[in-house]
Amino acid sequence: MEEIIWDLSDLYSSPSDPRMEADSKHLKSLLADFSRLRGKIASLGPEQLLAALQMLEEILERAQKLLCYASLEFSTQTHDPALSALFQAMKELYSEVDRDTLFFRLEWTKLEDGPAKSLTDSAPLAKYAHYLDCLRRWRPYFLSEAEEKVLAEKSPSSSMAWEALFDKLLGQLRFGQKKKTQSEVLSGLYSCLRSERETAACELSEGLETILMPLTHIFNTLLLDKWVEDRMRGYPHWLSRRNLENEISDRSVEALVGAVSSRFDLVGRYYELKKKLLGYEELFDYDRYAPLNSSKAPLIAWKQAKEIVLDSFARFSGEAANIAALFFEKSWIHASPLPGKRGGAYSHSAVPSAHPYIFLNFTGSRRDVMTLAHELGHGIHQYLARGQGVLNSETPLTTAESASIFAETLVFRTLLERAPSKEERLGLICSKIEDIFASVFRQVAMYRFEERVHEARRARGELDSDFIGSVWIETQSEMFGLSVSLLDHYKTWWSYIPHFVHSPGYVYAYAFGELLTAVLYRRYLVQGEAFVPEYLRFLASGGTDRPRELLRPLGIDPDDPGFWQLGLKMTESLLEEAERQSAL
Repeated sequence: MEEIIWDLSDLYSSPSDPRMEADSKHLKSLLADFSRLRGKIASLGPEQLLAALQMLEEILERAQKLLCYASLEFSTQTHDPALSALFQAMKELYSEVDRDTLFFRLEWTKLEDGPAKSLTDSAPLAKYAHYLDCLRRWRPYFLSEAEEKVLAEKSPSSSMAWEALFDKLLGQLRFGQKKKTQSEVLSGLYSCLRSERETAACELSEGLETILMPLTHIFNTLLLDKWVEDRMRGYPHWLSRRNLENEISDRSVEALVGAVSSRFDLVGRYYELKKKLLGYEELFDYDRYAPLNSSKAPLIAWKQAKEIVLDSFARFSGEAANIAALFFEKSWIHASPLPGKRGGAYSHSAVPSAHPYIFLNFTGSRRDVMTLAHELGHGIHQYLARGQGVLNSETPLTTAESASIFAETLVFRTLLERAPSKEERLGLICSKIEDIFASVFRQVAMYRFEERVHEARRARGELDSDFIGSVWIETQSEMFGLSVSLLDHYKTWWSYIPHFVHSPGYVYAYAFGELLTAVLYRRYLVQGEAFVPEYLRFLASGGTDRPRELLRPLGIDPDDPGFWQLGLKMTESLLEEAERQSAL
């Protein structure tokens, strides 16, 4: 594959770019000016508070630009000590920014409700009303300024340091005799040859075993670190902070998890069908993603992947396709799986004054094309929302994932239309079902794993890898039932999941996004072209309001008890289609 690497010069030209030092100095000057507001927030009028918020945005823009650049460079070269040092330095600088601006959050949240509401209701602050309201929801959980400063000061040497070590260990680990990267060995699980899938599973497990002790230690340390901070802040349970960030109630998450768990029967039903289609007596963990076509699927060239994705987007919206095209034309994508590059994929929103960047490990599989679509969906969302500014552009994970999964759905429909045969069509439908299962049922199973492990760490102390592995197998088995046999090697596969390390409690957002997308796409099929501008306005609104309010113009209410069931019903309909196709 041709080398696809990004051009970060819209941020900085290199780690030695003099603009980095200049921005760091200017940032410290801005912080000094901002600190003059200490003790005065309660006395500010609307215009003065607006000026303070604009100054805060400028500070965060500079700080995030520096940190973003260092993070992007490090993610592709985790073996480079100089980039590791740069990334650490920028994390330390960002912690200083957090420390020196937290007085604003503390003073604002201490303001009485009446005066605070008068300010947020005023015309000058209309743009920031939701941001200011959201800050006040954290009021019960803020500590004293001295305590908050200590936490901010220590973050680069506590949780953030362990997260970086996790990335380094996985980024530099090699699997099997051919010294494959994590992305390469995982791609083997999609091989049409059972022997290759089994080999990939064994190589993955054997590689993880070599670093299981440090990975277990990292996980235990982060579990403890979270517990200590949760206890200090008085969060009711381990997921409270994540739910506040996602602007979703505990009850809504419980309803989502309960609804999805109640339909684990769909997972067993599908894999029984797949076992029959493959002609196997027993389906093992490494058979889950086996393609139905016994011949090796041809690799998809980067140029072809680009054409498929852009064509799919253009049929939905010319504007969306034009934005996506910028990522290719201006080299905003890093897709080549290189030595030292971390695994996985993401879209980094960067800063509003620049644009998002997309990180992939593209090996030419059909799944990689879907991942490209997924991350471009995020990228389009972030590009449109950047006009809202630093404080308003970021969206909760729940609605952020809907944009990426909607983009995947558009590409899936294009591939389905292009399918040259009944067999190819059935293979695509099954592949899509597996993607949905990975986003909905598997993520909820992983959520239940996280929940049990966090609670166990708080109740019984440090957890060994055998215990964690047993919880992993138990929660995965609850999803698969008797349809898939999980072998002994599978017990270590919890250890490479980055969300458990970087974003505890993140995973249920995928289920939210997938089911929300099913409902959104159904509405698009009903409304046609009239749906498109409303959807793009929804993306461009960023985080300017609660998800429920942003979705209202689209005719969707995620608090409706029937909402989750409608999304699950659409998943079942796709399974029924696969069953019909297989019977033809």
